Amino acid sequence: MYKNLLFTLLIMAGMQFLSSCAGCSDSGKKSQGDALTLPDSLISDAPLRLSEEIMNEVIGNISSPVEMAGLFKNSGVDFTQRILNNPDNVSRYETSYQRALNLGVYSADLGYINTFDKNNIVVSYLLAVKNLADGIRVGQFFDFNALRRMASSSTNLDSLMEMSQTSFNKMDSYLREQNRSNVSSLIVTGAWIEGMYIASNIVRESGDKELSDRIAEQKNVVNILEIILSNYASDAGFAELVQSVEDLKAAYAPVRITTELGEPQRIEKDGSLIFIQAEVSTVHYSPEDLENIMATIENIRAKIVN
Repeated sequence: MYKNLLFTLLIMAGMQFLSSCAGCSDSGKKSQGDALTLPDSLISDAPLRLSEEIMNEVIGNISSPVEMAGLFKNSGVDFTQRILNNPDNVSRYETSYQRALNLGVYSADLGYINTFDKNNIVVSYLLAVKNLADGIRVGQFFDFNALRRMASSSTNLDSLMEMSQTSFNKMDSYLREQNRSNVSSLIVTGAWIEGMYIASNIVRESGDKELSDRIAEQKNVVNILEIILSNYASDAGFAELVQSVEDLKAAYAPVRITTELGEPQRIEKDGSLIFIQAEVSTVHYSPEDLENIMATIENIRAKIVN
């Protein structure tokens, strides 16, 4: 759902999620906020069992990329590597559960690195992601040598983004076709959590209002992640992760998102002029709400990477 090195692919998987409720683009596409809003009947205390078909659709929706990484630069905060997961930590991740989660984490880290054109550290993160991808048997979808060559030059950025995104889409489709949606959901969750963690660090340093709002807007994403992960609660590791997401859901409880009709937008389609009813969403939260959300995200992230 939101609309780029090896896993830039997954990369925006972190930032992608970050832009989840950002609204629609000028192209007139439905806003991600609309796509993620769940009816009350789907948000309950009891786990909801979803068919594989629906799971595939939901996971695919969350992981499709949209670019919002510019918010990190716009905050005015300088790049800092210390907030990222150290590539040396890869040796710690011995189970498929840990590898899939941290594959998502490193993908979001790569997106952050790429945003600031830090080519000097890209290869070490590519190696980390390649290692983890091989560990869960999806490394075949990434031409590591080609990605590494492209990463060495900022002039290849557009091609790098395109190649990595294509690789991610193939990997994600493969996992779901092989009835490994549980692995796909872990990658998506890890990337989203890391993207939120990076955003939280930037907000703590800059107090950026737009990025703060973006974090608060993720309430609907948390509801969806809870539903997805609850379907795999019997799988190794998932029960603890579900509990962590439930803790995050509780932190988001005070946040309110209201929607009002805005001015209709005129767009041209098939040679005809049509009007699209725009919606304007407003997120309501206190500084205390935001602090609680960010602290919970930091706790969850620590459990994932350590």
